[in-house]
Amino acid sequence: MSNSKIYIAGHTGMVGSAVLRQLKAQGYRNIITRSSSELDLRNQAEVRSFMDQEQPDVIVLAAARVGGILANDRYPFQFIYDNLAIQNNVIHAAHSLQVPKLVFLGSSCIYPKHADQPLREESLLTGPLEPTNQWYAVAKIAGIKLCEALRKQYGRDYVALMPTNLYGPRDNFDLETSHVVPAMIRKFHEAKENGHQPVELWGTGSPRREFLYVEDLARAILFAVEEDLDAPMYNVGTGKDLPIRDLAEMVQDIVGHRGAINWDTSKPDGTPRKLLDVSRIHAAGWHHRKELAAGLADTYRWFVDHEDQLKELKLET
Repeated sequence: MSNSKIYIAGHTGMVGSAVLRQLKAQGYRNIITRSSSELDLRNQAEVRSFMDQEQPDVIVLAAARVGGILANDRYPFQFIYDNLAIQNNVIHAAHSLQVPKLVFLGSSCIYPKHADQPLREESLLTGPLEPTNQWYAVAKIAGIKLCEALRKQYGRDYVALMPTNLYGPRDNFDLETSHVVPAMIRKFHEAKENGHQPVELWGTGSPRREFLYVEDLARAILFAVEEDLDAPMYNVGTGKDLPIRDLAEMVQDIVGHRGAINWDTSKPDGTPRKLLDVSRIHAAGWHHRKELAAGLADTYRWFVDHEDQLKELKLET
């Protein structure tokens, strides 16, 4: 498998860059990458021409329009359209060219807002979605079903991985579009740098969330590349969660911020709880390695080392 030609769609992002590091560390050398400026995955003709030229053996589809609650609420059209376009173009080209293997990256937000916890793969499409990220979730559900349809109808070895909340090096630390961990890291760090000012966080702090270090997800993706997995979809997480309030205190301690935390209860909490049932991927042979405190410390060190280089994720309107 190490001789396979692997295309990583989205290699500059947090997940894609982690996959690239993991593949190189495991001896893979025939790796194809294109930045968004070199290849617009929303453009069907560009994608098909690229695939015709490169003829990959494996595709890791990590490219996506991503963001937190605020970004999803503010840019619903971009979140549903861009993700549908990217997925449709890449997966259709892969099928047309009979690419043997494809790993599609989804998200735990695909599950119904009030589905039984922990969330099992079978919970998909059993109830209403969380309204604040429904646009992104609908697109990802379509991608899952596209892979599943090709698997069922044509026997394609296309598998979808559903990671829980991710964090780690190369995360998006833009406060307008980021997820909870990078937003907390930046807020606490900047408050510390400004004399330990109070930090304001959204909601009540009561929702429970599960977090996975991005390098562990990269290992899961490599696992899916190298193994013949029986099911079309697998949850990927730690199987452990904690209240957002506890996460905030953990990040505050790691950053070294000594000011107050003020919770803005006028802001939405989002889904009350999101914990994945990871028994299916455990049974297949994959387990996470990095625990939360160690992963947060690693992420904060990366943030400090790269603070002057951080990109701000801006969405076109």
